[in-house]
Amino acid sequence: MKRLGFLSFGHWTDNQHSATRSASDVLLQSIDLAIAAEEVGADGAYFRVHHFAHQLASPFPLLAAVGARTSRIEIGTGVIDMRYENPLYMAEEAGSADLISGGRLQLGISRGSPEQVIDGYRYFGYEPAEGQDHADLARQHAAAFLSVIEGHGFAEPNPRPMFPNPPGLLRIEPQSPGLRDRIWWGAGSRATAEWAGKQGLNLMSSTLLTEDTGVPFHQLQAEQIERFRTAWADAGHPRTPRVSVSRSIFPIVSDLDRAYFGHEGRSADQVGHIDGGIARFGKTYAAEPDRLIEELAADEAIAAADTLLLTIPNQLGVDYCAHVLETVVRDVAPALGWR
Repeated sequence: MKRLGFLSFGHWTDNQHSATRSASDVLLQSIDLAIAAEEVGADGAYFRVHHFAHQLASPFPLLAAVGARTSRIEIGTGVIDMRYENPLYMAEEAGSADLISGGRLQLGISRGSPEQVIDGYRYFGYEPAEGQDHADLARQHAAAFLSVIEGHGFAEPNPRPMFPNPPGLLRIEPQSPGLRDRIWWGAGSRATAEWAGKQGLNLMSSTLLTEDTGVPFHQLQAEQIERFRTAWADAGHPRTPRVSVSRSIFPIVSDLDRAYFGHEGRSADQVGHIDGGIARFGKTYAAEPDRLIEELAADEAIAAADTLLLTIPNQLGVDYCAHVLETVVRDVAPALGWR
């Protein structure tokens, strides 16, 4: 069975056409949507992380709240920009959120997407070391985070502590067993996916790749997934890795669906520039269920992945987004063997 979840950017806009007009609206509706997603049979609630924007940012209060209000679905991020993170404090927050959810946390981390401000991580107090760049900074923070969630002691205890210490070096608390196996790297290229495979990180691939070889997006992404799995196997990691891809998928089953997304039936891949380099963007899938099933069956990357994250238009409100999820689960997924 393929896992199906949603991915929300958590936008809010203070105008009459948006169902999310404030940060409070987005946070509370995100919890409600996760509950609704569990009720309609979806498997995951994932949230983007963007700083300096009217979008979701610090994820752990939201993840903990979702974990407390749900019982089955996976909860995660796609992705946390590690350039901004204090790795040890993040490890404490992640351990706490994972324990609250009963071990359902699936954390996507990475270098992050293009920023709203220039070198925004500098405002958070982080600078690349001399001779290194911001990608190196992200990987260093990620390495420190991964190390401490494995539970090794590293901190010298106070000989006269307020409370008794266990023997030996101390570790970050709380620890949540198994969390290290549920960390994903958001890879925007084939080379980065290979790196993630070597590190023993699950692969999270979105609706764009920061390269273009002239083939359709889904085929380029399928090659990315194949290279990731080869690198994983070559590294000798004992467990089976997981792979997720994101897609914009909208079954047209009502006049409202048609009004919102009927024009996307002519959608196609796009090639553009991002961060000064070429990038290929995947198309939106929008059609009646029968046609949608045919189109999705030909998507090689979806076929190769074990998890599919549906990007949802959160500003249209909880009820509409839950309708989209339910329609995919009920009218599309069974015919494709996902259920």
